[in-house]
Amino acid sequence: MNFINNKWMRAAVPALLIHCSVGTVYCWSTFKQAIAEQIGMSPFAVGWAFSLAIFFLGMSAAFVGKLVERDIHKSSLISCVCFSVGMVGTGFFIQFTTGIVALLGIYLCYGFIMGIGLGVGYLTPVKTLMLWFSERKGLATGISIMGFGLAKAIATPIMELIQKSLGISAMFYILGCAYFALMFLGHILLKKPDGWVEPDGAKSDFKPLSMFKDKTFVGIWLMFFLNIHCGLALITYEKQILELVFGVGAVAIAVVPSVTAAFNALGRIGYSSVSDKMKERNTVYKIIFTSCIAVSLLAFFTGAITGGFGIAILGVIAVTLLLVVNLGYGGGFSTLPALLSERFGMDRISKIHGLALSAWAIAGLTGNNMSEIILNTTGKNYNIVLIAIAVLYAVALAVCLIMVGKKGTVKK
Repeated sequence: MNFINNKWMRAAVPALLIHCSVGTVYCWSTFKQAIAEQIGMSPFAVGWAFSLAIFFLGMSAAFVGKLVERDIHKSSLISCVCFSVGMVGTGFFIQFTTGIVALLGIYLCYGFIMGIGLGVGYLTPVKTLMLWFSERKGLATGISIMGFGLAKAIATPIMELIQKSLGISAMFYILGCAYFALMFLGHILLKKPDGWVEPDGAKSDFKPLSMFKDKTFVGIWLMFFLNIHCGLALITYEKQILELVFGVGAVAIAVVPSVTAAFNALGRIGYSSVSDKMKERNTVYKIIFTSCIAVSLLAFFTGAITGGFGIAILGVIAVTLLLVVNLGYGGGFSTLPALLSERFGMDRISKIHGLALSAWAIAGLTGNNMSEIILNTTGKNYNIVLIAIAVLYAVALAVCLIMVGKKGTVKK
């Protein structure tokens, strides 16, 4: 097979180029404080830019499925342009404006424009990967979505270096241009297998929103939403949790986030690859929810975050909590496309997958804000957060068992 026309060069490599770029949205905590100081606004107000980015990521993915099915090159180019323009525009408003004008500009560029680039870019390579890796769909989506998880680990030290040496605005300019180059290369390389012909959409009466009448799809949507909601409720407070357990300035605070990012990426390729060996992929979610319930309750009963048996044991339990939740958070993303194709077939997978990603949009607004509300009203009591996410993980497990159930006939 021609080197330039195989599944790695036409699917895996371009997917990684795109996902390793758009996945840097999770580097937000690296520069949020710097943005707030530069434009003279509170970190809380600035933080809504991230929530908006995740919201528009999910909503754009939900409504762009038809375009992705029809023309992956147009959708990959839209993603490349929107993401890069959003990055550069954010730098512009940080450098040349302050106060409410800067804040609204950042909402527009980082939240709305870049958010659209995120959603379109996240969705675009997935079906192409599953077509090229038809016998290992879990591995295929795991490779791509692992890139989204690895982006934080790769980009964080680069962002910190540029910030310290050239400033926050320059960071957005430089990375906006760099990611344009990477995503444009991915856009050029991405190609569906020779011989694959998309079903004629003109002859189809399929309406994506009708999927919400299907119990199985609603169940998948709910458990996906709850997994992201609970993950964000904990992951977005990772630094504060580590400071409570180890103390401000401890070495663990610098080391553990890189390890949790690696576990997030490992969950993305690990869980989805394992699902290829299972009789039904829903088993992965049963494992994710059960393990997350167990570590949340363990951390609660031992007082791992709020004080308990001693620093060594507390540290091990707290770090284990973060690792397991990150593992399941990543695995929930990467197993989703293969699970949907298992239940609904490949013909409309981009539309159905995009619609399912609307759960991500809602969870992006609810997850971290649930923790914010709990902590503000209980005097920073993380035990209440742990109980809340344990209960919600239990609800997700119930949905997984009752609504999603076992694999049946593929629905057309």
